[in-house]
Amino acid sequence: MSRARWLGLSSRPRGITVPTVILGALLGSGCARGVTVPAPPPAPMAPAVVTAPLPPAVTTQSLLHAITDSVLAAPAWRNARWGLLFVDAERGDTILSHDADKLFMPASNEKLLTGAIALQLLGPEYRWHTPVMLHGRQRGTVWHGDLLVSGSGDPSVSDALSGGQAMQAFTPILAALTARGITRIAGRVRAVGDAFPGLTTGYGWAADDFDAAYSAAVDELMFNEGVLRLQLRAAPRVGGAVAVTSAPTRSYPRLVVQATTRDSATGVVNGVRPPRLNAAYDSIGDRVVVTGTLPLGDSASITLSYRHPTDAYVAALSQSLADHGIRVGGRVLARADTLARAVDTVVVLQSAPLSEVLPRMQKPSQNQIAELLFRTAGLRTSGDGSADSARAVGMRTLATWGITTADVAYRDGSGLSRHDYVTPRAVLKVLDAMRRSPWYLTYRDALPIAGVDGTIAGRMRETPAAGNVRAKTGTLDKARSLSGYVTTADGRLVMFSMLSNNFTVPTRDVERVQDLLVATLASRPLGPLTPRVPR
Repeated sequence: MSRARWLGLSSRPRGITVPTVILGALLGSGCARGVTVPAPPPAPMAPAVVTAPLPPAVTTQSLLHAITDSVLAAPAWRNARWGLLFVDAERGDTILSHDADKLFMPASNEKLLTGAIALQLLGPEYRWHTPVMLHGRQRGTVWHGDLLVSGSGDPSVSDALSGGQAMQAFTPILAALTARGITRIAGRVRAVGDAFPGLTTGYGWAADDFDAAYSAAVDELMFNEGVLRLQLRAAPRVGGAVAVTSAPTRSYPRLVVQATTRDSATGVVNGVRPPRLNAAYDSIGDRVVVTGTLPLGDSASITLSYRHPTDAYVAALSQSLADHGIRVGGRVLARADTLARAVDTVVVLQSAPLSEVLPRMQKPSQNQIAELLFRTAGLRTSGDGSADSARAVGMRTLATWGITTADVAYRDGSGLSRHDYVTPRAVLKVLDAMRRSPWYLTYRDALPIAGVDGTIAGRMRETPAAGNVRAKTGTLDKARSLSGYVTTADGRLVMFSMLSNNFTVPTRDVERVQDLLVATLASRPLGPLTPRVPR
């Protein structure tokens, strides 16, 4: 099949059916080289591994179709939707297609689009720059004025990208102020500018997830990927207040501790369990209220988001200055938007390049970096860093790869929104565009590796797919995705996209089907392909 056909640009080929004798042989004798094959319904959805040899007539393509036909016919999947597309990358031939032009909620497969758009528009060497300025005048060792920070979405001020300690990102500021002999700032640390105007959360994000780290808000100044950690330790006596500390910021946000210590022997009384520990923001997101109980001698940790990203960044920088011996007075000397005096640039912070940031987004599926890339692409292309601008810029870029509004609804950068939709064919168009890009290796190597790292570190181990498959996962309630690249036993690169929605089986059952199809390709030569009518 020509590339134009799998791209959906011309008429589809006439199909053939997989002979019943082949399907019977597959289900009766299993799959060669340790790849599992589903048994006839109502057998389990991921049957035991069998290694009996296949009949010579069974091609890899026929095997994939037989597996898919068997799975989709199983009663457990009657309410689910599957979109599948597997294509030989070099030849453009379709290997397997099922509802490849239907829209599915991709979850974090959205990051495949976001990463590709960012590379296309920014390039792998792109770095974020954050000017740090002084406003006022110096008298002796005191700066009579404010320290100003103007952000543009740098994602690398984090534990993950700053040598394990997010505060280290501020080292150039400390060095520059020390070189000037400044030991005290009479004013405040203030954020200036509004590179990312509008809401700090994505379109359609679930409000009841806002306290969760994976759903942290984003803005032009971002600290530690929006993640706050609370450490809790029981008091030495029953009834005492639980001790709570926060990190990386110690004094922000404010903590209201209502949690108490209980006897470690206290269990269920009259069917009532002791109150569980909980930490949640108040109604305006200004304070974290810690409630519940903790047994004597016990400790716990809770991860939360920073509700207000810019405030967290300012608090972190102020803390870093104080730890370095530079006191911040906190006096209000001027309005943030009225700078009567010229500002003096102290230093311009520079991030890691996009090529180093991209794996941090893709491998652990980090949502906030995805949103920063989403808005940065809009800002650098149009001068507007709003979400609306980012969507428009993203859609224009996708259009250059043959992807239209009929193929995708690109509403955020991370896939957290349940308003994101994409077809498997659109995903493959993105994968193919990147494959032919000069930055293909940067894009591919940022993806998780089966059995090795990222979100598929524990999947496909001890199969030929391990160390071979480079793919992005996606998970939301009733949505599970896996798309990327796999190399067959005869060295042919296959691009694939598997999007599943509306299932009611355990998510692990969806993963086992995905893993089975990909591991089958990794374990066998692709061999000859026969045109089939896409479904």
